[in-house]
Amino acid sequence: MLILGLDPGLRNTGFGLVEADGNRLRHVADGVVSTDDSLSVASRLAALHTALAALLAEHRPDEAAVEETYVNRNPTSTLRLGQARGVVLLAPALAGIPVAEYGAMAVKQAVVGYGHADKDQVAMMVRRLLPAASLRRADAADALAVAICHAHHRATRRAWAASR
Repeated sequence: MLILGLDPGLRNTGFGLVEADGNRLRHVADGVVSTDDSLSVASRLAALHTALAALLAEHRPDEAAVEETYVNRNPTSTLRLGQARGVVLLAPALAGIPVAEYGAMAVKQAVVGYGHADKDQVAMMVRRLLPAASLRRADAADALAVAICHAHHRATRRAWAASR
């Protein structure tokens, strides 16, 4: 099962691909899709969609997971993040890939075991769980954390379904 984790942002959208085989996780790829600040918002959203569509076509994940939006103090930033998140949700959906959504606390709980963990703790646990990951950018580490969260939740849901 190949899982694509996505950490949405208009400037930088992190992605992380994890292969889940039962309880085993293997790093496949990670990185960041960046957009040019000098372009219009519409052009940046289009560029984000094009890059995600190429990523999906290259790796063909079975499922995707996206981190839910948190509200900033700055309403303009929150709106732009929401627009980018819409594109991040849309791209895998258009490719016929099921998309799950997780809040930041759920991701931290699944990866670190503590829902209020800081970014450094999350990155450290991602490195432990996926030693082959490069994690050059925090956005990529966050995306891998979302993929790990989805793998854990997916396994739990399957175990519950099997026990019924």
